[in-house]
Amino acid sequence: MSDLHDRLDKGEVIILDGAMGTELQARGVPMDRAAWAGAALATHPEVIQEIHEDYIRAGADVIITNTFGAARHVLEAIDLDERFPELIHRAVALAEEAIARAAEGRRVWIAGSISNFAAENVADNTPPPEVAKANYREQSELLAEAGADLIALEMMHDTEQSRYAIEAAAATGLPVWVGFSCKIGADGETVVFWGPGPEVSFEDSFDLLMSAGGTLAGVMHSEIETMEPALDIVLEKWPGSVAAYPHRGHFIMPEWQFVDAISPEDYLAEAKKWVAMGAQVIGGCCGIGPDHIRLLKEKLPKKVPA
Repeated sequence: MSDLHDRLDKGEVIILDGAMGTELQARGVPMDRAAWAGAALATHPEVIQEIHEDYIRAGADVIITNTFGAARHVLEAIDLDERFPELIHRAVALAEEAIARAAEGRRVWIAGSISNFAAENVADNTPPPEVAKANYREQSELLAEAGADLIALEMMHDTEQSRYAIEAAAATGLPVWVGFSCKIGADGETVVFWGPGPEVSFEDSFDLLMSAGGTLAGVMHSEIETMEPALDIVLEKWPGSVAAYPHRGHFIMPEWQFVDAISPEDYLAEAKKWVAMGAQVIGGCCGIGPDHIRLLKEKLPKKVPA
């Protein structure tokens, strides 16, 4: 990881990969009604590896494991919890094999994903505190044990669950990249956490959560139109490196709706704005694919502004 840290310290722009779940769907992999793309670790590992390879060939410096929807409490809902350790190890192994096949000697890092995603077929699908803490801790430890270079905490939109996940990831000693999901609040001004329930101020919650152990802060799995106001808050509050990787479209469980698609050229134009603001790690989430990442690699500035 020291090489990646050095590049970040030098102000280099780091290219993250794009979506995994929506790429699986686009390539014909059925999305599970409870675990969404997490079930593909058991059913379609070869497609996962293929997608990793495509992102590496497109120029991604960091690829994210397909473990976003693979927490133990999610896999339990589809009777795969007994295979939980095996599938987490498989996710990292697929990323490693993709690097071996596609990187051609170029250094590519593996980010092990953990999210606030919860099984959609369970009535009360948010795990209670002790279960959540244990499950996030186990997933973090398994990702570290399997060889992930860092932990990517994604779709952090529940303040309580997010803190449990950040603390668990930080305990591994690996770098912890925290990706917050946001939207514009009902008043049209406030950037808030994205998700059901009462709106929660992103600005008020940011310091509390990052103090739990994050080493990089970012805005991800959020509408492109939300990125600039959300990044303003992150860049004002966070002295370290910042990431940006939004989505395009929306979700109707279990499938992503590919609406209002954005071309790679238009996405590049938006990404240039985020780099100009100071965001250093740039990629994409749902609806953003290898062609978008390829153009980011080719056309984004190599460094953030001084």
